Amino acid sequence: MDKKRICFIAQFPPPIHGLSKAVETAYNSKLKHEFLFEKVDISNNKKILKTLWSISRSNADLFYFTISQTKGGNLRDLFIFKLLQIQNKRCLIHLHGGYYRKLIENDMKNWQRKANYKAVSKLAGAIVLGKSLKPIFNGLLPDEKIHIVPNCIDNECLLSKEDFEKKLESSSKRRIKQVLYLSNFIHSKGYPEVLKMALFEKTRIASGQEKCLHFHFAGKFFEETEEKFFFNYIKENNLDELVTYHGVVIGLKKGELLKKCDIFTLPTRYPNEGQPISILEAMGNGLLVLTTDHAGIPDIVEDGVTGIIVKSDQDIQQKLEQILCVDTSLVVRRAFEMVNSKFNSRTY
Repeated sequence: MDKKRICFIAQFPPPIHGLSKAVETAYNSKLKHEFLFEKVDISNNKKILKTLWSISRSNADLFYFTISQTKGGNLRDLFIFKLLQIQNKRCLIHLHGGYYRKLIENDMKNWQRKANYKAVSKLAGAIVLGKSLKPIFNGLLPDEKIHIVPNCIDNECLLSKEDFEKKLESSSKRRIKQVLYLSNFIHSKGYPEVLKMALFEKTRIASGQEKCLHFHFAGKFFEETEEKFFFNYIKENNLDELVTYHGVVIGLKKGELLKKCDIFTLPTRYPNEGQPISILEAMGNGLLVLTTDHAGIPDIVEDGVTGIIVKSDQDIQQKLEQILCVDTSLVVRRAFEMVNSKFNSRTY
């Protein structure tokens, strides 16, 4: 029997971010032995004509399409939807985020909203990252066409069980806990709140208490204003001895940083957030996760079970103090076991 052909219409690395990394993992997965894969890289919206030409020339049986969550990107998507519809081609979309429904309901003019309703209704199906994100397509597609496929992490980003046990033991004995923020530097991702944690630690030390926390930041600045804010905050509050910035980390450098840290924090309220791969990577490397109940995060982080949920700046400080006083190894262990069983690339 001839293999079915699937065309990926998606963003591929570079640059590396949650979406492009997930797409690359799926494209290089064991499914490649069952299907014939081809790809149309849509990372550059300026190449829309080339994109449409490549799609029109494909004879794939199914088009796997990672849709945008911006107004401009959605216009591109509507052109692609229309082309696929005219050529009577089956399309399955994958939403790597949680903002699409709010985008079409709140941010679009009536004609663009209606065009999305019509386009989505003709799809073969839609994929979301978790149960909490299924309502995004309620009323747009029947329930049986809304599928859940969670994010995953590559096996090379996952500690072995032996190394996990060693880390858990060493972390429990470590006097100064290493706290990690590993994400893009966007205000709503929560890095300013992590800086406030460092300032709180400085205030605590100034009162005569011992240093208990050191803060590591890694990720990309997309806006100069974000970069200025970050480094000015550190300078103005004299946080150099409590904060280390590692730049953009990938591969072995990222792995080493994950291995050396004890606590991972992502207090995100980012509107486009889906299910952060960085949280899964942290869990798979034996870090205690401190995050928010935002977007698809509740599907992977249960407060006090697989991580710690925070709701405000004050709550973050209180939870940090509690973490330093109690044994959190069971929470870390449950999170590690969950990632091993449900969220590693062996499932793909």
